[in-house]
Amino acid sequence: MHKNRAGLLALLLFALFAASASLAQVVSPVEIKDPSLRALQLEYMDDLRQTGQDILATQFDYPFYLSRKLDLDQAQQVHADQHSIRFDSYNGKTVLAITGNYYAAYSADKINPDQRARSTFLNAVVPLLKAAVPRFQSNHEVQGYAVEISHHITGKVMGVSMERPENLMVFLPQSAALRLLASKDDDTRQAALMQGQSFLNAQPITIWLNGTGPQLAANAPAADNATDGQSGSTGPAQAGVEIVSGGKSGAPFPASAIAPPSLAKPKEPPAPVRDTSPAALSSLQAASQQLIDQLVKELDAQVHFVSYAPPKFVAFRQGIYLELSLNSTLPASAAGSRYKLAAVAFDDHVAHLIRPLMAYFKDEQKFDGIGFSTTVHLAGKAAAGTSEAVEFYFPLSSLRCYEKYDCTGQQLLDGGSVLINGERVALDLQIAEGGASR
Repeated sequence: MHKNRAGLLALLLFALFAASASLAQVVSPVEIKDPSLRALQLEYMDDLRQTGQDILATQFDYPFYLSRKLDLDQAQQVHADQHSIRFDSYNGKTVLAITGNYYAAYSADKINPDQRARSTFLNAVVPLLKAAVPRFQSNHEVQGYAVEISHHITGKVMGVSMERPENLMVFLPQSAALRLLASKDDDTRQAALMQGQSFLNAQPITIWLNGTGPQLAANAPAADNATDGQSGSTGPAQAGVEIVSGGKSGAPFPASAIAPPSLAKPKEPPAPVRDTSPAALSSLQAASQQLIDQLVKELDAQVHFVSYAPPKFVAFRQGIYLELSLNSTLPASAAGSRYKLAAVAFDDHVAHLIRPLMAYFKDEQKFDGIGFSTTVHLAGKAAAGTSEAVEFYFPLSSLRCYEKYDCTGQQLLDGGSVLINGERVALDLQIAEGGASR
């Protein structure tokens, strides 16, 4: 009898400990100032607490702590406030936000910023998403996930060994997070990731899951890779590099966890930074002109190309895009806001062109995407003078995802860039086409 009581008491104490530990990971509703977010925090406290339990049960490669503050030494973190899981607002969207400190340290002169971001994303951010997304994937009030992680980088400055924190922030819309976790296809997962935004120390960065995408970090300041006053290499990490450190107060760890196999032993060298100089664009135009001429001839009846603005390669956001200029005349019934005009132009004049176009560019690697530039007009005399200049720029990975029916039109838009009269906008098809005129 006494043994049974002792066993029940032990189970009760363990349950209380687990519950208190998970609650310690969740921000208290009273601490949230925004009334609507505070209400969500209170309403979904059980799901938030369970997410905290799942995170506590996750085995990370190196010590990870949920934390209210980033950039803490591990010795400080052990005793610091670990309330981190909360509802927050990001770019007008309601998101589930998680912050934490990941005690892996990367050698700045052996592993470049792109590779550090990729490693922390795969080894820390993805496990956090796996713990959070399943509990909120059907919650229509959660529009996305924002995860901010601090890791460490090591190097030498003026001959003195230094270790400092570096912060990675990743935002994913709800649909993108679901596709990223559910799909086993690399192109689909990459397209999903590109629907969101990633920042390393507040600077935009592109994370390439296969480790072979354009290495945007080659443009990073030399100080990020400084060793003894000299600029460090930004090439791929080599197998067996001696960078082992688990962060301050952390245990040594194998280099393979910092440099994943596809980075440590790449099948082919990582792609260089895209050359977007006028000379490079001109050379690519000349090499591709025969194919472009064939494309125009065969698709003009569908596309309605602008005769005085033939397809050309342009530089856009550190990449090269094939820009196609179209004519878009919409029925008078499409009248409304500029967002509605852009949405209808996409649905009626752009979306159905993508699959025929992509048939010309199988396994294309010479450029990064396709841009559709159009001036949208309304038909009829009453609409005279009504026009909007709209540009859609889509990465090839997103276009292939749409081509294979793995992405919706909205997901394609989210993965690309939309400009109306030269200003970048977020375009929600359902809202824009259902909204009132203004």
